[in-house]
Amino acid sequence: MAHQVGAVVLVDGAQAAAHLEIDVQALDADFYCISSHKMFGPTGTGILFGKKELLEQMPPYMGGGEMIKDVTFAKTTYNDLPYKFEAGTPNIADVVALREAVNFINELGKENIATQEDGLLKHVQDGLSSLAKVKLIGTSEQKVSVQSFVINGIHHFDIGQMLDARGIAVRTGHHCTQPLMERLGLEGTVRASFSVYNTKAEIDILVDSLGKLIRTFYGK
Repeated sequence: MAHQVGAVVLVDGAQAAAHLEIDVQALDADFYCISSHKMFGPTGTGILFGKKELLEQMPPYMGGGEMIKDVTFAKTTYNDLPYKFEAGTPNIADVVALREAVNFINELGKENIATQEDGLLKHVQDGLSSLAKVKLIGTSEQKVSVQSFVINGIHHFDIGQMLDARGIAVRTGHHCTQPLMERLGLEGTVRASFSVYNTKAEIDILVDSLGKLIRTFYGK
């Protein structure tokens, strides 16, 4: 529909890259971006795909070595793609690390990663549902292994701080979705995220710690 009215489409594939098979041609995406740190790689680097005809129309956003083909006092001719957009010394170390992260995902296989993460998600949902005062936020089908929740009567920030003191890392707050939180009538949630390297034993520690926190607050 966007293309029908002449719009250029950029797809944010940061969350999809480690979970789904991506075919930018089948999607007909004009641009597709991926963040390395969502793929077990280093922060500060990633991948930007763009259709050749669009990239050729775009001027370079940065000047420096490699992005110039010819330069005189009269005029400048920019280099061919992709060099036109790669001024100066590239982020070599992080790009090498990103390649290893891609190899890691390919060696494990996305189906195997999904199987492991689906098992972790079910385990944490079962564990959290067994606790009094806990309400799961987000239980749709075909979701990745991320579970948000609230505990009645305990502020989400306090839960995060108390879990942190026990060596358990969760995220608290709006999760970059403040309008959604307002729509749901929530100040924020606690979010536990799991990946292929996590275990059910770690989830058991989380659930046990939350149970102890609830008993501390409610005395039972």
